[in-house]
Amino acid sequence: MTSIKDDRGYNQGFTLVKSTEARMRRRADLLLSEIKDSTEKRILEIGCGTGEIAFWMAEKSQAKVLGTDLCVPFIKDAKTKYQLPNLRYDVLDFNKAEEFSGERFDYIVGNGILHHLYPNLDTAFDNMKKLLTEGGKIIFFEPNYLNPYIFFIFSFPWLRKLAKLEPDEMAFTKGFVVEKLIQRGYGNVTVDYKDFLLPGIPEFLIAPSIAAGDVLEHIPLLRRLSQSIFIRANKA
Repeated sequence: MTSIKDDRGYNQGFTLVKSTEARMRRRADLLLSEIKDSTEKRILEIGCGTGEIAFWMAEKSQAKVLGTDLCVPFIKDAKTKYQLPNLRYDVLDFNKAEEFSGERFDYIVGNGILHHLYPNLDTAFDNMKKLLTEGGKIIFFEPNYLNPYIFFIFSFPWLRKLAKLEPDEMAFTKGFVVEKLIQRGYGNVTVDYKDFLLPGIPEFLIAPSIAAGDVLEHIPLLRRLSQSIFIRANKA
């Protein structure tokens, strides 16, 4: 399984083999399922990487989608590969609201980005509020620290180095992020355990993994071992 690295050499995802693409498309669909009446809605994806999820969301909705990342090569790649009337990409830092020239968003979404902001999550959640419309919503997928693979990768220095993780990134638990969001004044905080489909598995295992995951997500103890947590909350 080949990793996609940013311009600093850190791992920011995986190349789009069949299983990885299936996993990301399912996530794009789940993000869209949380967006009601997408006509004229504005969606900001932070940490969009090479642009796939932003593209799929724009392709399947009438929302205006902006994909942003701090990695210039990622954004250049996204602009080359994906073009739609309701889609654009830019190198922007959501922590600097002034870079958005007063533009505000109904939804801020992301796939595996909050754990990169672990040391500054309070500030990140506050800054997202500045970019949200009144009652706007954040929707994120994040690695679940209770998943055995994720626990080991994030907990042991030699594995962190092998996986080329950033020095400060850290996966977290459902309880941790719920507490953070409530502390920062968000409402309607909902976090679910999602996804047992591993990136990079052989193609013949995709369908069985999805089927098994659909069952495991409904079993109270076992669902806590899912790959990800699915986070939703509103600007109160």
